[in-house]
Amino acid sequence: MKIYKLLSVSILILLFTTACQDNADIVNVYSSRHYRADEAVFKRFTEETGIEVNLVKANSDQLINRLEMEGPLSPADVLITADAGRLIHAQNKGLLQPMPSPNVENIVPSHLRDKDGHWTGFTQRARIVVYHRDRVNPAELSTYEDLAHPKWEGRLLVRSSQSHYNQTLMASMVAALGEEEATAWAAQLVQNMARQPTGNDRDQVKAISAGLGDIAIINTYYMGLLLHSANQEERAVAREMGLFFPNQQDRGTHVNISGIGITAHAAHYDNAVRLIEFMLTEESQRTFTALNYEYPVHPEVKWPKLLQSWGTFKSDTLPLFQLGESLNKGLLIFNKVGWE
Repeated sequence: MKIYKLLSVSILILLFTTACQDNADIVNVYSSRHYRADEAVFKRFTEETGIEVNLVKANSDQLINRLEMEGPLSPADVLITADAGRLIHAQNKGLLQPMPSPNVENIVPSHLRDKDGHWTGFTQRARIVVYHRDRVNPAELSTYEDLAHPKWEGRLLVRSSQSHYNQTLMASMVAALGEEEATAWAAQLVQNMARQPTGNDRDQVKAISAGLGDIAIINTYYMGLLLHSANQEERAVAREMGLFFPNQQDRGTHVNISGIGITAHAAHYDNAVRLIEFMLTEESQRTFTALNYEYPVHPEVKWPKLLQSWGTFKSDTLPLFQLGESLNKGLLIFNKVGWE
């Protein structure tokens, strides 16, 4: 029975793949993102090129597992994730192929893409500290390292170690501080946590408003989503907060990416290249930043007013592709210090 089921699944995948390959005017996208900005860009891509975008959505680990299971029969042409660490993970599994593209190299800063072209960022999101304006003086804030200071005991909110955003942040801390010092930092952060990690970044902001803590580590674009929420209470919560960009006097604030790569067995390689380059055009970049409050990777694209109001900041320019080894060390640190 198990053999019959496996054969049935294989036949279905083969039939689907063959159908996809027969149609030259498509590109099959596996994406962990779920934003209307993406849908707007894909729609415009189809209108301008005639290439239909077939979209499959799931979380990044599910998509990576699916690519592994499907192997050479996978219909996917590109993989999109909201974290550099997941792209590195997919690359290390042999699920992505290089994409030599002068357009990508000319537009995207080198620290936001793989050195061999397996993936590139197409938006940026800074991992910052938000604080309650009435309970925290921003002069008290300085660096990620300072969040381990005892003055923050019982005041810090952050999501779990299962968050890919936290995993990549931890990898950047390992790269900056070394494994031993990063472990000591993480252990003290656990001591400073106001509660057991729970919820997403928006939930941390809401917890500050509810008085459960005073500061939180979140991605910038969540503040944009809260400030423009259809829910009046969420907008009010967001207005209570201030934003702080850590480490401005040294390496800069950690910045992660949403990124994209061409799958190892892409049947529509040329269409995939066209989609990626389209996502990096100035018009597409303006759509991502206007609708999803992410920072563009295109250096010529002006930030929208909200992002401008947060001020300019210095980014950590450590190449994200160098974080592979540090990602694994970071996972061990989470387990060692009890960061759930």
